[in-house]
Amino acid sequence: MSKMSKRMTEANKLIEVGKLYEAKEAIEIALKMPKAKFDETMEMHIKLGVDSKQADQQVRGVMVLPNGTGKTKKVLVLAKGDKAEQAKAAGADFVGDDDMIQKIQSENWFEYDVIVATPDMMASLGRIAKILGPKGLMPNPKSGTVTMDVTKAVTEIKAGKIEYRLDKNNIVHCPIGKVSFGVDKLLENYNALLDTIIKAKPAAAKGTYLKSIAISTTMGAGVKINPRQ
Repeated sequence: MSKMSKRMTEANKLIEVGKLYEAKEAIEIALKMPKAKFDETMEMHIKLGVDSKQADQQVRGVMVLPNGTGKTKKVLVLAKGDKAEQAKAAGADFVGDDDMIQKIQSENWFEYDVIVATPDMMASLGRIAKILGPKGLMPNPKSGTVTMDVTKAVTEIKAGKIEYRLDKNNIVHCPIGKVSFGVDKLLENYNALLDTIIKAKPAAAKGTYLKSIAISTTMGAGVKINPRQ
């Protein structure tokens, strides 16, 4: 048996088949699972009773987790003049304008996690939309990455801002921290994300909104949580 399948077998032993756990107990179980050799991320998976194909049933937005994500993201800011200086002062890892766009285009450069752009840079960015789009790197006003307030954008991303959005199966997948955070900090992040998702319920959504919730570590098995509303 491979290390991976052995780890999953051990992890599954901790879960009672068919049981829906309370959030705190689920996190405790996930933290007891066999550990990888790195600080794993705890992920939350929320299946919603909406239809992501309908424009009026989208669930998408951003939030800052109370305890961050445990991962400091590298930020590239595309801006000119004063806005570029503000981005540097806010702690952006890379700042530039057309020179950076050219670097991405000619060198296939991706040493950053997020791109923040001022609106006046979007026309130039359109040239590399086909490169950035598939990697999920294209700045977007809905995620707060197309903005004149570059200071706020950089600060929030560094503080642990996450974006939540539906996949094609109407599931939201989001990190809620690292295993090293421990139960209390992970539970606080879990509750903050769940509250945000509940508040984001589209008016057009009918029936049960929270269909199912599960959490899992990077290498662990999923633990199902009671999605009581």
